[in-house]
Amino acid sequence: MKEQQRKTILVVDDDVSVTDSLRLVLTDAGFQVLTAGTVARARAILNDTQFDLVITDLCLPDGTGIDVITNVKTEAPETEVILMTGHGSLDITIEAIKRGAYYYVEKPCTPDTLYTLINRALEVATLKRENESLKRTLSVGGEAFGMIGRHPKLHQIIQTIRTTAPSDASVLIEGESGTGKELVAAAFHAQSDRSSGAFIRINCSAIPHELIESELFGYKKGAFTGADHDKRGLIEAANEGTLLLDEIAEMPSHLQTKLLRVLQERKLRRVGDEREIDVSFRLLSATNRNTSALLEQGLLRNDLYFRISTIKIQVPPLRERLDDVPLIARHFLDRFNLHYNKKIRDLSPATVQRLLRYNWPGNIRELESVIERAVLFCSGKQLDPDCLPEEFHRPRLNNSSFVIPPLVPMEEIEREAILQTLERTSGNVRRSAQILRFPRPTFYRKLKKLGITVQRPA
Repeated sequence: MKEQQRKTILVVDDDVSVTDSLRLVLTDAGFQVLTAGTVARARAILNDTQFDLVITDLCLPDGTGIDVITNVKTEAPETEVILMTGHGSLDITIEAIKRGAYYYVEKPCTPDTLYTLINRALEVATLKRENESLKRTLSVGGEAFGMIGRHPKLHQIIQTIRTTAPSDASVLIEGESGTGKELVAAAFHAQSDRSSGAFIRINCSAIPHELIESELFGYKKGAFTGADHDKRGLIEAANEGTLLLDEIAEMPSHLQTKLLRVLQERKLRRVGDEREIDVSFRLLSATNRNTSALLEQGLLRNDLYFRISTIKIQVPPLRERLDDVPLIARHFLDRFNLHYNKKIRDLSPATVQRLLRYNWPGNIRELESVIERAVLFCSGKQLDPDCLPEEFHRPRLNNSSFVIPPLVPMEEIEREAILQTLERTSGNVRRSAQILRFPRPTFYRKLKKLGITVQRPA
């Protein structure tokens, strides 16, 4: 068993021969094992150490295994418990399960039976922990990897990171400027097995075309005028780590071919060098342009695209997740309060309305800049509209924020309003009806009339 997968088990039994034998066989199987002979001792150990699993005898000198189960499930509900007994009965089984035990086993039992039960219990415990972590992440105002919000698309991104970050699969991150693509890339690196290695970021649009090759691949002394020493490239610098190529479509076509070869063979050759160097890195790519258009225009090679897009992430623009704007704005308010030694308590309702009625062409980066400026200009305890930049005071912001195309029938407008609200609430009919101020029976009739079928995410 790998060290990072090492699980901890507490064995509670007053028979020393039982605890010693279990400690021996479970330690040999790769588990970390502690033992206790009484309920009181078990409680003391549980107060100091977190366990993945507890195995407890039913009959103990100062209580029962049911007491141990109750204590474990009160203090650490995600920890699973297996009850051992030499006096098996249906009543005991029912009581143990009611108190939260995973299962019970009668003494004596074979090692194979015990191993199977332990592995299943540990799988359940791991799943529970992951689900609880995900629930905390996806809760209202939740934050994971620096990403704040409750929009379903953001939740999908977070779940994809948690699921696929440990792999070495290449990732393509698409999204407008300012949406947080680099934050997503940093999360992939931090959650990967390469997190202890380097995280090298390269903006391909910021490097002159004639220098990209030597910057990425390095060069040999004498390869060209001015190459007076050997220099390793940024791909080589990312060895055993993660490489982020931002705006990858800005890379010249011949270098895209060279990069593809590196990805296929995991070897590179410095400019002017005959020797090949082994490299091992995880590639993350990003672009603020539509990849379909890039492929049609020939700016991104098809063969490279398929190699770099094993996992695709589409980061939504801020205008598509307006419900998250107040959450993100308050996060920036807290940050700049601290940075500028201010004590602004909150955003005023009028300020929130102004923020929600803005289109955010610069996305989260623009929102950050707006809140920083507002904090600097705010002299009170509340962030009022007067603190916002000029574009938030134009007449159009004082009118309706809805832009309805001409000649669109009311039924279509109503249908679109309902669909967007359902999307924002992840298909929660009750919450959507509340937001739209419909009695629930009326809302159900509207759904049926408009042919809207609600399917809530699993």
